[in-house]
Amino acid sequence: MDAIKMVDLHGQYLKIKDEVDQAIQEVIDTTAFINGKQVEAFGHELADFVGAKYVVPCANGTDALQIAFQALGLQPGDEVIMPTFNYVASAEAAALLGLIPVFVDVHEDTYNINENGIREKITSATKAIVVVHLFGQSANLLPILEIAKEYKLKVIEDVAQSLGSTYTFPDGEIKKAGSIGDINTHSFFPTKNLGCFGDGGALSTNDEDLARKALMISRHGQGQKYAYEMIGCNSRLDTLQAAILRVKLRNIDSYLKSRVGAGRTYNRLLADVPNVKAPVQNETSYHTYNQYVIRLENRDKIKEKLKTEGIPTMLYYPSPLHLQKAYAYLGYRPGDFPVAEKLCSEVLALPIHTEITAQEQELVVNTLTKIIKSL
Repeated sequence: MDAIKMVDLHGQYLKIKDEVDQAIQEVIDTTAFINGKQVEAFGHELADFVGAKYVVPCANGTDALQIAFQALGLQPGDEVIMPTFNYVASAEAAALLGLIPVFVDVHEDTYNINENGIREKITSATKAIVVVHLFGQSANLLPILEIAKEYKLKVIEDVAQSLGSTYTFPDGEIKKAGSIGDINTHSFFPTKNLGCFGDGGALSTNDEDLARKALMISRHGQGQKYAYEMIGCNSRLDTLQAAILRVKLRNIDSYLKSRVGAGRTYNRLLADVPNVKAPVQNETSYHTYNQYVIRLENRDKIKEKLKTEGIPTMLYYPSPLHLQKAYAYLGYRPGDFPVAEKLCSEVLALPIHTEITAQEQELVVNTLTKIIKSL
């Protein structure tokens, strides 16, 4: 058996090599490297997949968050609520615009934002809530949408890790993540459910005015060439990346099927392993398993032992945002968000990707079991 990979992007590429190579060559032949026809086409195709009326491609997922905040008209001093157990992008984008990140804790079982902690954080300065759909599944959206409506707040879905996930409303209506909030953000970093061969991102919305503003902002604030209507930035999806993403989007259903199958295989294999807490699927969400994150005691020791046995793992995340040095100015202290702090000492991501085999997963779990029993 070959060495187990945390992610196997090369294996995924080989299955679509001819299509991808042809798509890349077509861009090279036309030399339309910026804003080529593939960019607009990809935007329409992604909109159809997500179920949103408009998609604005951009350079990466972090830019997408910044553009979303700007399109919503947020101003320095405005507060934006977001989970503390999360990648830094949402807090970073807010801080760079002079907005104030306001952190809340997460659910211990699903790792997603705890909607019950939002209301107490709302002040007269609160303007928006960033709902991060973490590790492949949707957060519990309905109560968040109800709070937002009550307080006239905007909702931004961060779908970077959960493209293809769905949320089921109490009446049975099912919508895809990225089609529900006021404006929503996507990342196409290579390891995502839909990944390009570099950086890429997008925004999705059902609001024509927000889509228009987002497009202008991403192109230096231009309504038309050399006519600058607002302060913007330079954040365009490369035509080469758009061409690659179009090919991969045609394969997204098979990618998601592979991830879901791998996630369920881990669930089965780990069911009787002592002292392992497997991720819990939110009953209202379709989990796409962008990451497979378990919880363990003695996490650091087990991680090192797995490494010596040739099993790669990752920490998502080793520290909550409210305890990071960059955000010390916000005044948070240890103990403010106990669930997130506990998770950061226990979580461990196991290898999962579209090419992983059941045999490889069995080796991962058997090795993990052996190590746990040896401690």
